[in-house]
Amino acid sequence: MTSPFQSVAVLGAGAWGTALAQVAAAAGRQVTIWALEPEVVEAVNTTHENTAFLPGIALNSAIRATGSLAEAARAELILAAPPAQHMRSVLRGLKAHLPPQPAIALCAKGVERGTLALMTDVLAAELPGAVPAVLSGPGFAKDVARGLPTATTIASPDTALAQRIVATIGLPTFRPYVADDLIGAEIGGAVKNVIAIGCGVAEGRKLGDGARAALITRGFAELVRLGLAMGAKAETLNGLCGLGDLVLTCASLNSRNTSLGAALGEGRRLSDILAERRSVAEGMESAPAVVALAKKFNVDMPICAAVEAIVAERISVDDAIATLLSRPFKAERA
Repeated sequence: MTSPFQSVAVLGAGAWGTALAQVAAAAGRQVTIWALEPEVVEAVNTTHENTAFLPGIALNSAIRATGSLAEAARAELILAAPPAQHMRSVLRGLKAHLPPQPAIALCAKGVERGTLALMTDVLAAELPGAVPAVLSGPGFAKDVARGLPTATTIASPDTALAQRIVATIGLPTFRPYVADDLIGAEIGGAVKNVIAIGCGVAEGRKLGDGARAALITRGFAELVRLGLAMGAKAETLNGLCGLGDLVLTCASLNSRNTSLGAALGEGRRLSDILAERRSVAEGMESAPAVVALAKKFNVDMPICAAVEAIVAERISVDDAIATLLSRPFKAERA
């Protein structure tokens, strides 16, 4: 039987990181969550609630928050869940406090702007001794934190490490499945957030359920095209961290990305929307990098390109919709 890690540190006390801390605590692990914000550390330790990023959820009293990366680094397993654009700086700050071969699972979904690096590329650059592992799949933080049933993927080329992570955080209501396809797990999580903004725009513009179904289906084709071009496996993209995550995120306004798109579709200014939020909509941050990857690998991704143009405010919502609807008719293919 695979032995679990007994201590877990979660880096990043956003909604998803807090939910993962709740899962690890429910699995009986010693859990530390690292937060950048002192008020979050204080709230978690005194009221057992992350009032800033996951309000209304009573947290396991065994979860301890800290503002010290050195303290977090003492854990046997690290779940790295900062926003994707901040993953590099967090790992760089952690480096001096880690053993040569730390156990780290990357839990952020995105592509680094500028470098076009996946999170595993960032890990390889900053902590070359770490064996890469990715946690990805469909799940809303509030549902996971409440203990509602969720299935996810743990991808790693090291099957023993993946199985040990499963043994550490797996629960009857939090069911990780093991895979070895890092690229598929990462591309699925990154691209679905961009597509979700597009689905939100359609919702905000009241274009109907048929439009959303078309965006999900054709968006999935874009996700698959890019994933395969980058070396992902089709079965990964067709699974939890590809199709599963896409369907969940695009179908609900509980998604930060979908709700952002809905607000844009209603005609609100991006700056006004962002001013009301503390949480990051990863699709907005990753969209330029996803579009750049599509260009690099010569992959047609018109929906992602339209979303990127909208959030960059180079094109209006109505003009983006008109551009997509005026594309030539053609045979359906992936």
